[in-house]
Amino acid sequence: MKKEYWWIIIAYIAMHLSSIIGIPIITLAGAGMGKSLEEMKLIAPPYWLVISFSLTLLIVLLLLRKEYKTSDMRNAASPANSISWAIAGIFLALMAQSIAASIESMVGIEMGSENTQQIIKLIERFPIVILVSSIIGPILEEIVFRKIIFGSLHKRMNFFLAALISSVIFALAHAEPEHILLYSAMGFTFAFLYVKTKRIIVPIVAHVTMNTFVVLLQSVFREDIERMLREAEKIQSIIGGF
Repeated sequence: MKKEYWWIIIAYIAMHLSSIIGIPIITLAGAGMGKSLEEMKLIAPPYWLVISFSLTLLIVLLLLRKEYKTSDMRNAASPANSISWAIAGIFLALMAQSIAASIESMVGIEMGSENTQQIIKLIERFPIVILVSSIIGPILEEIVFRKIIFGSLHKRMNFFLAALISSVIFALAHAEPEHILLYSAMGFTFAFLYVKTKRIIVPIVAHVTMNTFVVLLQSVFREDIERMLREAEKIQSIIGGF
């Protein structure tokens, strides 16, 4: 594995551990500027989340800048094909997620991700967090888990085994082992898009779009969807009364 890749993995792990130091620093800094300690304890976590993810993405892009300048893209998909696969990938990811969720439900695993619900609640209180959940987070995940981990494994083994190992690591990184099938299904889908097009931007676009879609459904349009479901239930009950 390239030296730059190891630095990226270290930066990614450090990012997830940085809240131990970052949140107290922001809390004390805000309190020192006249904000109440209670208020800073409330707003420090989401703001550090955005700061740490943004800084890590900047570091990752800087570490990869030389590689992109010298990379050979002759075997990569054309821009038109890449766009087509990125669009198709959104539906493939949603389909894989739906199938995995159905299987989990059949074996008795409760539907719904606790991580997702926590993120949605955080976004409702601090909309800036959507930058992490829908854009920065997916970009970092695709670079780390698909480009680096899957890409390095795929050089030594076949697609299925490389995708399986990288997808399981991707799933475990979300700290929801009960949903390992759900996350692994998405990992397989994004790995397929990367191999098919040889462009990391393709699974990035699919991942970003899918996350944004889920966030919009569960936060911005949640009340509208719930209202439509209630109206549908009323209509169904009226029809059933005849």
